[in-house]
Amino acid sequence: MPRFEVVLFDLDGTLVDSSALILESFHGTTEAVLGRRFPDDEILALVGGGSPAKQMAVLEPAHVEALVREYDARIGTAYDAVECFAGVAGVLEELKRAEIVERAFTGAGIADCFDVVVGSDATERHKPDPEPILHALSLLGATPAQAAYVGDSPFDASAAKAAGVFAVAVGWGGIHRVEDADVFVETPEELLDVLG
Repeated sequence: MPRFEVVLFDLDGTLVDSSALILESFHGTTEAVLGRRFPDDEILALVGGGSPAKQMAVLEPAHVEALVREYDARIGTAYDAVECFAGVAGVLEELKRAEIVERAFTGAGIADCFDVVVGSDATERHKPDPEPILHALSLLGATPAQAAYVGDSPFDASAAKAAGVFAVAVGWGGIHRVEDADVFVETPEELLDVLG
């Protein structure tokens, strides 16, 4: 029997290596709309913390709509080239054999591993609020006690804890370092030991 009946995953920085794509899309967006480039650390601090509208409002509240429109156009095409982190696809395949993981991102070649995807447009509130996790659990007919949430940011750990699910932080995303999760893993292969 698997330790958790349901395993929920953050996408960016956890399953797919998208930090450079996100950063490039943010920079291109702010340069095109505002004629300005923000420091990398200022942009990366926003990644994973809410919808693009919320992130853009932190950068320039007066131009949120134009920034989001430009960002959506840029990131949409950037994801065509995204790849899974080394070892992630094999872990997902192993978890799928245990029938505890759901459906995901086609561009990374892991589409058959997931049945439920909750994007930022699916809920009113976003991480670190627990609403996206609770929404996913509702779609799956599962309880927090049955679930683990795997992510790479403090926003992920906070949302998991607030939802009452087991919080797993990963160390391979390259954007954040998470200190307050239930467990921290350095490699995708360690997930099998934690989740199985």
